Amino acid sequence: MPSENVATFVFAAGANGVSAVPNDLVLCGHRCVGVDLPGQRSTDAQYRLSYQAPQDLEAFATERSSLADVSVAEQIEATAEVVRRAAAHGPVVLVGASIGGAAISLVANQVPELIDLLVYDTALCCTALATPGDYMATPEAASSRTSALLGFLAADPAVVGALRFNWRTNNRDLLEAGKAAFLTDGTDAELFAFLNAMAPDELIAKSATDSRGDIATWGRIPRVYVRHLRDNIIPLALQDRMIREADAATPDNPFTVFDLDAGHVPNAAKMTELIALLDRCVPVRS
Repeated sequence: MPSENVATFVFAAGANGVSAVPNDLVLCGHRCVGVDLPGQRSTDAQYRLSYQAPQDLEAFATERSSLADVSVAEQIEATAEVVRRAAAHGPVVLVGASIGGAAISLVANQVPELIDLLVYDTALCCTALATPGDYMATPEAASSRTSALLGFLAADPAVVGALRFNWRTNNRDLLEAGKAAFLTDGTDAELFAFLNAMAPDELIAKSATDSRGDIATWGRIPRVYVRHLRDNIIPLALQDRMIREADAATPDNPFTVFDLDAGHVPNAAKMTELIALLDRCVPVRS
């Protein structure tokens, strides 16, 4: 039987279904699981023939997405169900990166009693403003390079029922823009590995969904924020704003803040530092 003092790290999915589990965190003695979301699982046909090489971009631009009939609420419930299963075995650390921060706040609203720690890894945390999109429209987000990622869009959302990106493009200018946005200090190989880990499709409604943490539920769970000091997607000024606003909403339960000298996506060396940081944060259930 597993020990009740062994924590399970549940990695909520960020943009385009990414919920990568760092293997070395398991080697630190913890259990880890990534969340597969409805519409973005390997069985959900996001990875279609038209997306393979050589690509058929005309077909790719018209084929209906497996996300077309999936809601944000369904994806949040799928994450909450993983938390329920993990909580039966000991403490749960729920981790969200980037827009995955909005997801973990919503899960915390539903099952606060099952979560021992929330970790926002350079993630969106909505409190004073309602949606991720609201925060990305603030002055603190003005330096974000998210607009550079629009060049990866490969279809009309109204046609395919989702935001569809061609992460497998060989357009050098786009790839350079993606690297500057995501992996400021990574190699081309690290960028390609990251892009290939992302599903092509994403929910249209995610950035417009009210993702505020409820003071009575989310607000009572201990939480950590990992600031990425050179993030070009969620700039440091925006990270600091969200930390301030969350702390003002729950003054008796402020963030514990750590810094990582990294871009939005850590390179291999910085990932090692992040794993060590996560290892230090583990709660012990009495």
